[in-house]
Amino acid sequence: MGGIRNFGRLDDGPAVGAYAIGDPAQVSAEILDLGGILARLRVPGERGAVDVVLGLPDARSYAVDPAYLGQLVGRYGNRIAGAAFVLDGRHYRLDANEGPNQLHGGATGFGRRLWSVASHSEEALSLSLRSPAGEGGYPGNLEVVATYRAEADGLSLVFEARCDAPTPFNPTHHPYFNLAGDRGVPAAAQWLQVPASHFLPVDAALIPLGGVAPVDGTPFDFRVARPLAGAAPHPQLEAGGGYDHCLVLDAARGFTAALYSPHSGVAMRLDADAPALQFYGGQGLARQHPGLGDGICLEPQDYPDAPNRPGFPPAILAPGQRYVRRIRYRFARPGRGRGWDEVARALRLDQPGLGSDDASPA
Repeated sequence: MGGIRNFGRLDDGPAVGAYAIGDPAQVSAEILDLGGILARLRVPGERGAVDVVLGLPDARSYAVDPAYLGQLVGRYGNRIAGAAFVLDGRHYRLDANEGPNQLHGGATGFGRRLWSVASHSEEALSLSLRSPAGEGGYPGNLEVVATYRAEADGLSLVFEARCDAPTPFNPTHHPYFNLAGDRGVPAAAQWLQVPASHFLPVDAALIPLGGVAPVDGTPFDFRVARPLAGAAPHPQLEAGGGYDHCLVLDAARGFTAALYSPHSGVAMRLDADAPALQFYGGQGLARQHPGLGDGICLEPQDYPDAPNRPGFPPAILAPGQRYVRRIRYRFARPGRGRGWDEVARALRLDQPGLGSDDASPA
């Protein structure tokens, strides 16, 4: 069995455990039963292990964290306008936690809950959660299992879920990545590539306007890898003070995203079976967690506010349906200061990503 350590107690009493998986000589992770939080992820670098996600020191810090660091997010990742929706002719009012809107499932979202440990070994951790009907305002009882698995070159995450009544469901994962492994290196020093030809423009509250726009000629075009720093001014970047937008992934794509730090020489390939990727530049971290450092979020998910947008792909889980969402992070070390061609070869970006056998639950 993998190691377990006490990560502190919450103000209302429960103890929080930190569960280790993986091989410290390759890829290792530490995951909390609070929120299924990925508190640490270490991968090999040129000069030893590199911490590639941002983390906090104890359970109380995570319990009041406004930035959703490392959380499993649900029931609905991203925003639902007006904290309300209509389903099968019935109006549902959700808990609002971002002005009049709901973000990441509200105050009782998955990342705020203590999960049960279904199984734990050196390679994997399975967590389970029951979200009762009415929690956060959502209909139906929902049973969720989230399984993390450490691999020789990365980490996979699989969500599985069932419900007893139709309900919006859009889980995602919210780690903040800085592959430099150095708080002094800005996250914007990383290079990013995303095979997305369109994005969702948003209003001042970061709610989709309803249309899908091409990325051509905008700062949202990451089809060719480029540094995050130095994005050209654009009205859409003013709404959130930077990137906080949903990129619509191309149907014919080999991967979901690729990220590279010229400072550490570490690169990451992200594969997921979701139709979109929320890219958040982490611009709120300096205010929320001074001294923590910079990180960016790459959140595979369905479209935000889909329950209120008939033109968006639906994100409704039905009774009798077995839900599965797969996310996989794979790492390589092409070396510091490499050109993108070398990074792409190291990450094998010319090869397809997730298949039916990948990231299977424990």
